[in-house]
Amino acid sequence: MKNGLGLAAAFLGGAVVGATVGLLFAPEKGVDQRRKIAEKLRKYGVKLGRKELNELVDELEDVADELAE
Repeated sequence: MKNGLGLAAAFLGGAVVGATVGLLFAPEKGVDQRRKIAEKLRKYGVKLGRKELNELVDELEDVADELAE
C-alpha cells in the first residue's frame, strides 16, 4: 500500500509543479500568475502564505529558466 501512496503523491506533486511551470510560461503579470498558482495549490489542499508563495514562485521560475535553456 505504501507504493500506491508514494506513486499518488509523486503524481500529485508532478501535476502541481507542471501546472505551476505552465502558468509561469504564460504571458501574464506576476501578480496574476501568483494568484493563479495560489488557486491551483488550494485546489489540491496546499495553503501557503504570501512569503512562502513568493519563495515557491521564485524557485519555479529558476526551474523554468533552466528548462527553457
